[in-house]
Amino acid sequence: MCTVRTPLKPLFMDVLLATVLTGLTLATLVGRPDAAVTPASVGLAVLSAAPLALRQRLPIVVALVVLGALGAASVIYNDLPNNGVGMLVVMFTVATLRSRVAATLIFVLAMVVTSVAFEQTGQSFVVSQVAQVGLLLVGAWVLGEGTRHWATRTERLAAQAAQAVSRERVRIARELHDIVTHHMSVISLQAGVAEYVIDADPATAKIAIATVGDASRAALLDMRRLLDVLHVDHGDASEYAPQPGLTQVPELVNRIRGAGLEVALVVTGQCRELPAGAELCAYRMIQESLTNVLKHAGPARARVEIDYGAHMLTVKVSDDGASGRPFDEAAAAHGIRGMRERAELYGGVLTAGPREEGGFTVLLRLPTDELR
Repeated sequence: MCTVRTPLKPLFMDVLLATVLTGLTLATLVGRPDAAVTPASVGLAVLSAAPLALRQRLPIVVALVVLGALGAASVIYNDLPNNGVGMLVVMFTVATLRSRVAATLIFVLAMVVTSVAFEQTGQSFVVSQVAQVGLLLVGAWVLGEGTRHWATRTERLAAQAAQAVSRERVRIARELHDIVTHHMSVISLQAGVAEYVIDADPATAKIAIATVGDASRAALLDMRRLLDVLHVDHGDASEYAPQPGLTQVPELVNRIRGAGLEVALVVTGQCRELPAGAELCAYRMIQESLTNVLKHAGPARARVEIDYGAHMLTVKVSDDGASGRPFDEAAAAHGIRGMRERAELYGGVLTAGPREEGGFTVLLRLPTDELR
């Protein structure tokens, strides 16, 4: 049989329920003048309620013991201990914690016990009375099923929330990698230039130091924008600029040029606004690619091409840097692979590899029809 996992309530509550119901059952048995108070009748009365303490741990076993005790008491002593309250409790428990097949079995056994009880207690067998008990059992069954579905839905939502948190962490890690890698590459390069020429060419050193300052401030601003999403209370959201998109590419290119890399920017097609996620994807691809050129290509020229096609956004970043430079995708876990995964998120494709004539090319294709 299928076992449905639901969070167990504290055992104390089940023990309390079993204790109270057992006490009431025994008090009723002893207080009735026509009741046969014997060790066997007391034992059956206890078995009709006490096992409920373990109802969430052994629901099927408890249900069979309780129903067996009720049926035996009805046949032997013409009595239905606790008026069948234990029967309703086990019906609810099995419906909550076990499969529908198990619940159906317990329901059938409970109806048999009910019919026997009406026959043995000397009451005239009336179908409507049995039907009323059946309705109570169905009510307990439905309530148990509803509780089970609620618990299952809660677990599913919790799992989805955990997955969403995990995806957001990965996204933030990638964004932090892109931001830190890009700006620190510019800072490192310009700091080296300043150190090299500070005595021979103070003017150039001054420009390099200014670029370091600009890159540092830009890095802090980008990180502030990103990490601000972790705040519960954003306050006045208008003071925070949105994530960068394709309209900020010229600014990015100028910053890279200031770091000493010659970059050509070519935009073709009809420029139009795309969803923020897709624009951020394209922007980060350009940023990461140009940063890699700065870090690995040596003396080189780069070219950024953005084509707004009718159905496809194509972004290409190429350079003519040192040929044969190593490309280790495993070492670029948050680089090329991160760009590729981000592209796939928006239904796009990203390819990267060396050019035949030397240098390197990263090509991104995003279907614009699917992004609208």
